[in-house]
Amino acid sequence: MLLRQIEYFQAVIANGNFYEAAEQCHVSQSAVSQQIKKLEEELDVKLLDRHNRTFSLTPAGEHFYRKSLVITGDIRQMLRETKRIAANDNKTLRIGYYKGYHGNELSEAISLFSEKYPTIDVQITVGSHEELYRAMENGSIDLALSDQRRAFSDAYNNAILAESTLYVEVSVKSPLSKLPCLEITDLKNTPCILVMNPSGQKEEQEYYETIIGLHGEFLFADTIQEARLKIVTGQGYMPVDVIGEQAWFDTTVFRIPLVRNGEPVKKTYCAFWKKINAAAYMKDFADILKSCFL
Repeated sequence: MLLRQIEYFQAVIANGNFYEAAEQCHVSQSAVSQQIKKLEEELDVKLLDRHNRTFSLTPAGEHFYRKSLVITGDIRQMLRETKRIAANDNKTLRIGYYKGYHGNELSEAISLFSEKYPTIDVQITVGSHEELYRAMENGSIDLALSDQRRAFSDAYNNAILAESTLYVEVSVKSPLSKLPCLEITDLKNTPCILVMNPSGQKEEQEYYETIIGLHGEFLFADTIQEARLKIVTGQGYMPVDVIGEQAWFDTTVFRIPLVRNGEPVKKTYCAFWKKINAAAYMKDFADILKSCFL
């Protein structure tokens, strides 16, 4: 039994048809079909019930598919660890990201980077904007993902990733949820909830007061889950960055655009890393990260 046959089988199930599975595996459709037939012959088990242009998994096929995913996952991890041991250079990419960022682009970029550089260990740190800046200065992290709050420095590579639009999350039971947008002045009597660790709370509050223009009481939460519990219990609202198109589904919390004098409030997200002694793979990771934001 070849691992390639199992991968073809998994691709057919994942894509729902042989044509797209063949494209994913970069082979012909007939090659995929033939290899799955050989797999069934070797097992002496029928894995698929074919219905003209469609198929369904047999009970044996369902079992084989589930188990095969575990096995191929273990094999990939084994190969990754083997390559790291063979490389024996202990390369590490230390990434820090702003705690107010809640997108999926970073995790997607790390996945793509790890696939390309399996011998490089990736370590993650989360913090406030200033905590990340200090970590960059003292060498605790190699690259930071954060919104721009300082002028660009010539000592750093400064890669603009995307522009975010600021929204406000409120309880669906709040009267504010009925408005199409919220002016900053509309929120002066409602507490603002920020997700930030204690050491970064003062800095974060000052930013939202002086730069964004939000005023009133500020509350803090350690996690976004805790913040949303505060929202649904009517304790306040939470500003959130949305990058790209707004896609939001929640039955308890509603998102509303935040505006200043009728104009959307925006932020610029960037990747920062020092020019001195920057490894080649740092720029490669930044390029991968930027592609995930597009």
